[in-house]
Amino acid sequence: MQHDACAFARDWIDAWNSHDLTRVLAHYEDDVILTSPRAKIIVGAHDGTVRGEPALRDYFATALRKMPDLTFTLDRAYSGVNSIVVEYHTKDGRHGAEFMDFGTGGHVACVIAHYASE
Repeated sequence: MQHDACAFARDWIDAWNSHDLTRVLAHYEDDVILTSPRAKIIVGAHDGTVRGEPALRDYFATALRKMPDLTFTLDRAYSGVNSIVVEYHTKDGRHGAEFMDFGTGGHVACVIAHYASE
């Protein structure tokens, strides 16, 4: 399944900026695996990985509570084979890129987040 990287990235960014958790989670498969250095900080995931929609919901909800003014700006979207990379920056100046691999259900099944060194 091929995705329009720019359209997906804009929708993903808009969902995050709305702070509507249901809208954000609609992008992910139920059995999603997300790995991020922020998961260690926000929910104490020792290996930086959250597995499954319930854990992802908890991670995202906690992040939105801790950062109520979180806002993303899309920098670039990169197309791959059944995957994309979304590059963005936040209102507070952090830069990140997330590799997203799509599952058979057409939603994101695997995410690996990266952040620029400060």
